[in-house]
Amino acid sequence: MPSSLNLRAAEQALSQIFSGIDAQVKENLQKVLVAFRHHRIGAHHFAGVTGYGHDDLGRQALDQVFAEVMGAEAAAVRVQFVSGTHAIACALFGVLRPGDEMLAVAGAPYDTLEEVIGVRGSGQGSLAEFGVHYRQLDLTTEGTIDWFALGQAIHPDTRLVLIQRSCGYSWRNSLSIADIEKIVYLVKQQNPNTVCFVDNCYGEFIENREPPAVGADLIAGSLIKNPGGTIVSAGGYVAGRADLVEAATCRLTAPGIGSSGGATFDQNRLLFQGLFLAPQVVGEAMKGNHLTAYVFEQLGYPVNPLPTAPRRDVIQAIQLGTPEKLIAFCKAIQQNSPIGSYLEPVPAEMPGYESKLVMAGGTFIDGSTSEFSADGPLREPYIVFCQGGTHWTHIAIALEAAITAIGAV
Repeated sequence: MPSSLNLRAAEQALSQIFSGIDAQVKENLQKVLVAFRHHRIGAHHFAGVTGYGHDDLGRQALDQVFAEVMGAEAAAVRVQFVSGTHAIACALFGVLRPGDEMLAVAGAPYDTLEEVIGVRGSGQGSLAEFGVHYRQLDLTTEGTIDWFALGQAIHPDTRLVLIQRSCGYSWRNSLSIADIEKIVYLVKQQNPNTVCFVDNCYGEFIENREPPAVGADLIAGSLIKNPGGTIVSAGGYVAGRADLVEAATCRLTAPGIGSSGGATFDQNRLLFQGLFLAPQVVGEAMKGNHLTAYVFEQLGYPVNPLPTAPRRDVIQAIQLGTPEKLIAFCKAIQQNSPIGSYLEPVPAEMPGYESKLVMAGGTFIDGSTSEFSADGPLREPYIVFCQGGTHWTHIAIALEAAITAIGAV
């Protein structure tokens, strides 16, 4: 069957799911609009200050809006965070002290966090080098949280649990807000003082609640992912309990400065506008994920999540089985990207990652995963991870080329 017919059939089969996504986009957008109205956001908030960044009214208002949207007590949205990993690292170093234990409850963390924790690499000032102990609960054989083990896993010195919302480069289901709520409940039953920290990357606006609304103490994420709406140039955020947010910003800046410093480099308008656009852009990415899963399952490839399963992040994984197909898939996506369509993805080392990566990233913002991109580690079983998408019709165009490039199983 020609690729265009495959996609047309998928669009028809998924029409009800697409309609449901539109309803959720409306609900999340309403939440953003209410926060903008509540904090009386006006054009004067777009102006930034220079130097130390003291008394930046736009930055202060954005923090308040972001906190309200996330259901948090406080937030710090900063262009000085270079990535989601940087924001997460600041949060971890802000909370943890020598002798504390950090427990990862959703299996092994994302590749880039391994060197932050200290399970890989050395001599760079990881948590392990500062005397923080690390433990992880492996997933069950079905790839789910080990709820029984979690119910008795918290020790007196377990200062923080790491809850990675997204699957990362693993073949597991990403966590729903209901899953996160259950994790927080089980942890707090054992030790109310243990901090529940959520790596929220790829998960914002997927559902109508965020982790702080179900008890998470602290979250962190990236502005070149969901909440930046594809137009924010760089940055990240932390949100949650006010004292923990301040502790994280003291690691971004310095003790005594914390959240009061940091110029916004005339980016305030983009930061506000990106947040306003984010629910819609996330909805488009979710539609693209459903479409991708439906088509490639029809072609015989294992996919995760399944085509009609509820989305829990903006990532769709396809198990391609060979390095040749992984590279061919990424080439097809790159050729149908707006930027650098003439470039050819090749496996290469990337800072922070264990394996060589193949990446199709023809995005306007370098590294943006709220725009449509695809990548995967060059290791068995050769899974490609598709992320983001400004509009699902672009994803459909790129998928036609990918289907032609790799064919059925």
